[in-house]
This record gives sequence, C-alpha cells and structure tokens, in this order.
Amino acid sequence: MRQQLYNKIMRVVVAGGTGFIGTVLCRKLQSLGHEPIALSRSARPSCPWPVLSWNPADPSACQAALDGAQAVINLCGESIAEGRWTAQRKRVLAESRLVPTRTLVQALAQARTRPAVLINASAVGYYGDCGDQELSEDSPPGGGFLAELCRLWEEEALQAKILGVRAVTLRLGVVLGPGGGALAKMLPIFKLGLGGPLGSGRQWMSWISLDDAAGLAAHLLDTEVSGPVNAVSPEPVENKDFARALGRALGRPAVLPAPAFALRLGLGEMSSVLLSSQKVLPVQAVKARYSFKHPNLDSVLRLFLTPRA
Repeated sequence: MRQQLYNKIMRVVVAGGTGFIGTVLCRKLQSLGHEPIALSRSARPSCPWPVLSWNPADPSACQAALDGAQAVINLCGESIAEGRWTAQRKRVLAESRLVPTRTLVQALAQARTRPAVLINASAVGYYGDCGDQELSEDSPPGGGFLAELCRLWEEEALQAKILGVRAVTLRLGVVLGPGGGALAKMLPIFKLGLGGPLGSGRQWMSWISLDDAAGLAAHLLDTEVSGPVNAVSPEPVENKDFARALGRALGRPAVLPAPAFALRLGLGEMSSVLLSSQKVLPVQAVKARYSFKHPNLDSVLRLFLTPRA
C-alpha cells in the first residue's frame, strides 16, 4: 500500500509562495493542517506562515527548507503579459522559470531526506495555437516562443524523476481571481465599457479560478499522478464569450473589438498570448478525482466582481 501523504501533516516548501497563486496555496495548505514554507526573493514577515528569503540561482539557499519537507511546489516565473517580447524580455522570462526549477532539482539531489514530490508550474502555452482542437495532456507541444519555453521548463522539472521524486508539471490556464492576474489587467478597460473580444473572438480560452489552481495543486500531493496535468476549468470558452461574461458581471457593454492587426502592431510577438486558441481539457485532474469549486465562468466572475453588501 502506498504511503498516504496528504492525510498527514506535511511540510510543503512553496517557491513563489508570496505571489498571486502562492499566497492562496499556502493559505489552503495551512487550512488543511499542513506546514507551508514560502520561498521568496524578499521576505515578508506579515505572512502567517514562514517565509524564507532565497536566491533562486543558489541550491544551498533553500537546502535547510527542503531537508525534512515532504513536498515542493514551484510557482516561480515572471509574468508573460508585461510588455513586448524583446530579446532581453525573453531572456528574463526564460531565466525566471528555468533557473529556479533547475536550482530546486539540484537542491533535491543534495537533500539528506528528499521530499516525495515536486509539483512545478507550467502553462497551456505548451500547446501553441490549435484552433478548435480539444487538447489533453497527451497532445504534442506547439510552436513559438512560449510553447518552447514551456517544453524546456517541464524538462527541467522532470529531471527530479531521476532522483526518485514524483514530478508533476501543472499546465496552468488563465488564472482568474481577485487582486491580480489576468482580471487585474482587464478590469480597468471593461469597467469603462470599452472592453470586447480580441481579434476574431473565436479563439478558445482555457481558464481556471484562483481557488481551483491552488486547490488542484494541493490535491495532487496525495495522488500517484506524475507528468503533465492541465490546470484548467472543464468549461473552456471562446474569447468573445469571455468578454460578454465579464461585461455581464460588471454591468457594462463588452462589444468593442480589438483587431488582431492592432494587437500585433502594438504588442508584437506577445500578442500571440491573446490571439492563440487553446481548447484544453483537464483530463488528468478529472481522473485524479479533483472536484472543481468553480467550473463555470459566469459564476466565478460574479463571485469575484459582484460588490459585497
């Protein structure tokens, strides 16, 4: 019989544990009785769990945290949606993902007692632009900068398997939640009634609520799943339907399109994040019996955006 980890009190090291997803994940782990330890480039003593300052390029900087831990979750990575993808920006995006992942795997190799599992962030950008094709974890990687970056990112994480550590790559969709992420960037223009579909609006968007992104990561601690897991809602939507749903939640019109040529002109290669179509399904999450808290887009937007009385 396999060892049950999730039903025991666990020490879980969360790299990027003070970020948008990491903060909610640490809170989730703590609510389940576990002991999260956040790794951050800048310590934040106000957190109700330990936060250790670390250098993501130095394996020795996280050695003490890993010794005695049962699991490691890595969420490190600069936002892909900040500005044009210049050569310098691409280097930053790559290094912010590949270097911390490589460092954690090296630290696992040096740990006196190795954690049993590494759950490492990735993204649905792995699949590239796939039109209306339904995508599972078995679908091949696509082309372009983001797909290649995700492929390399996952390769770094899967090196942990050589050490006998179960390795999971969490392919995150667009994460929707209050206080950050994609919604924080969209809300100002939609609140003015100036939002609308991007390009044709027919490209598929694979999304997940912030609660479910954290909940799925926690759930996977006590499964035998390894390799890629699509962290997306079971109900992907076309971009035009996403815009309408966001407009409804705000009580604003959402009919002004942003033409594809204008997005490409203004954002360059980064516009592919907005215009690529990825109809991704959470096949492995369903097999692992994860119960989505927020599978429906309208309900999750109302939850986050409806003013409280």
